[in-house]
Amino acid sequence: MTRPRLTERILAARVQRAMQGRVRQRRTITRRDGVRYEVDGRWLTNFCGNDYLGLSQHFAVVDALQNTAARDGAGACASHLVCGHFASHDALERELADWLGAPRALLFGSGYLANLAVMQALLTEDDVCVQDRLNHASLIDAARLAGCKLRRYPHLDPEGALRQLRTVPEGAAMLATDGVFSMDGDVAPLRELSLVARVQQALIFVDDAHGVGVVGPEGRGCVADAGLDASGVLQLATLGKALGGYGAVVLGSDDIIGHLAETARPYIYNTALPPGQAASSLAAVKLARRDHWRREKLQSLIAHFRSTALFRDLPLLPSTTPIQPLMCGDEKRAMAITTALEAQGFWVPAIRPPTVPDGRSRLRITLSSLHTQAEVDSLVDALSWARDAVEMGYSAGTAVA
Repeated sequence: MTRPRLTERILAARVQRAMQGRVRQRRTITRRDGVRYEVDGRWLTNFCGNDYLGLSQHFAVVDALQNTAARDGAGACASHLVCGHFASHDALERELADWLGAPRALLFGSGYLANLAVMQALLTEDDVCVQDRLNHASLIDAARLAGCKLRRYPHLDPEGALRQLRTVPEGAAMLATDGVFSMDGDVAPLRELSLVARVQQALIFVDDAHGVGVVGPEGRGCVADAGLDASGVLQLATLGKALGGYGAVVLGSDDIIGHLAETARPYIYNTALPPGQAASSLAAVKLARRDHWRREKLQSLIAHFRSTALFRDLPLLPSTTPIQPLMCGDEKRAMAITTALEAQGFWVPAIRPPTVPDGRSRLRITLSSLHTQAEVDSLVDALSWARDAVEMGYSAGTAVA
């Protein structure tokens, strides 16, 4: 028997990605100031990050990080259950639980780890996890690694979720969905899904990474916006989007959170977040709770962007969130537009398969309360110009020249 060589497989896959226009490359940031980023020696206006409330560089957030690191060190140096659980971790969990109205919260190193933890600890091969077809990759991977039956329903379709739950009547069931979908910017119909979960005796789990901080009353996310009792919903909130930091928290009942703390492998066997990072996130949560003007300004910018972009016939998906996808179709057209935009000083990378389905490449434009209306107007002008230039068949270099 001749085994396939991994190196040959890797090279063939790379060639295939290059032919499809799907090669991904990192860009190195050397400095940033608000929404202005220095990349490869050029300053670009960023319209692709997730710092929706502009908190990642806030002086109070940075001060909390520096002061706590000076006192407690750069890292926790152990898992929470050994000796890595600091007072800043405990305070952050309590603050988040209070803000989002949940009985208890549990910190994780990232949203990806948190989703793996939830499903690994709660589901077995005899159980079923029913998910929206456009859920984040971490939810899909988590269900597969848990070994449970994975069933997927059409996007935003509660009746489809009900049908899928009915196909597997035995075993425990979980209904998992994003709150705000990261590539489309739309919001899950949580009221209807919660009713489906109740009828089918399934646990509903909402990954609200892009909702907490910007959606719902006082920014408490999609669960609060749907009017659901947070004590009856298992939900994930990230610290790395609207709160501007890093890490994630799972919120739910005392029993479930206690079970995760004692049995979830990504929690037990993972080093805790640096205490300084927890302190900075705590400062960000307090600002997000207090500074309602940030959300008000953000919503104003979203409305202004949509009205001006649609007036220019730019093909946006329907979204009321900071995520505003502009559809491009194939990968080459998306790359041409993003290259033309960068020539005009705007950073909006193309999103291509396999992140999105074939034929659904797009620019994922994101807005922050740090943006100004003038910057939004300039972006719309540049988008309109880039769209027209690409449609006329110019290369980005010719169009810029």
